Amino acid sequence: MRTIDFRSDTVTRPTQAMREAMIEAEVGDDVYGDDPTVNNLQDYVANLLGFESALFTCSGTQANLVALMAHCERGDEYIVGQQAHTYRYEGGGAAALGSIQPQPIEFEPDGTLNLDTVEAKIKPDDFHFAKTRLLCLENTQNGRALPMEYLENARRLARKHELALHLDGARVFNAAIACKVNVSEITHYFDSVSVCLSKGLGAPVGSVLCGKKEFIDTARRWRKVTGGGMRQAGILAAAGLCALNNNVSRLADDHENAWFLANGLKKVTPLDVQFEESQTNMVFVTIPKDDVKPLNKKLKKKNITITPGRQLRLVTHLDITREDIETTIHAFKQFYKK
Repeated sequence: MRTIDFRSDTVTRPTQAMREAMIEAEVGDDVYGDDPTVNNLQDYVANLLGFESALFTCSGTQANLVALMAHCERGDEYIVGQQAHTYRYEGGGAAALGSIQPQPIEFEPDGTLNLDTVEAKIKPDDFHFAKTRLLCLENTQNGRALPMEYLENARRLARKHELALHLDGARVFNAAIACKVNVSEITHYFDSVSVCLSKGLGAPVGSVLCGKKEFIDTARRWRKVTGGGMRQAGILAAAGLCALNNNVSRLADDHENAWFLANGLKKVTPLDVQFEESQTNMVFVTIPKDDVKPLNKKLKKKNITITPGRQLRLVTHLDITREDIETTIHAFKQFYKK
């Protein structure tokens, strides 16, 4: 039996077309800038997102890390969400390797950072304080697409205080689909954007960082310092190109499946399902504490994989079909059947 895996959209497997593209990829030494497929990927993404230049990295963590290190110097500060990936889930790399101080603040319920709070956290120009250099946003944040008007206001605030503005856009294509806009309408507000190829787009490896040429040149040096100087990386870049050419518009299917899943689970007592209008491919479900282990055990028997806990994050992706969603809803109903 096939496994229905809701843990993340990182669990997708390369399609046959993607595997063939990887086999046939023209390659060279990327450290020398000689890999034509990597260069094609970088040019393609830079043009797609509306930037001068781009850099292929081995992971989203590395893309965000070298972005922070290119924007900031030792002892500088960046403002970021308390639950943001760059602060909470990337091993403290900015502090450990870049000596960059984070200033985390809580997210609002819609996934935004309150801009009045952001402004209040910007440090005065005084040698007692770290110099605030950068504001980091995340789109989507916990599956929520940020409002377009908010992005414009964030840009205005950053310019007022001479801050750079970075977007962790790991799922920015999900946000663009949800907002019904071209992705460049989101990314043009930012000085730099990282986009992940190995989440909903389905590539096995890699992210791309975009920005001005001078910024990317600096980021390239930091990529080398952090061990990201890859050689015949075109094999991986080919998968990214295949993902971008084939799997962007179909993200809408994942959003529809998430909506279908949320509405099905809302009918199951005693589940508390959180799925708002701005949600994309993530459904959050709170279950009774005593049900955590037995529910996980029951779902495992049905070959349904989740991350156990009181609050479940169920993520739809290209390897989950509508039939899988129906199977999962039925499994929850059976578990809670009185």
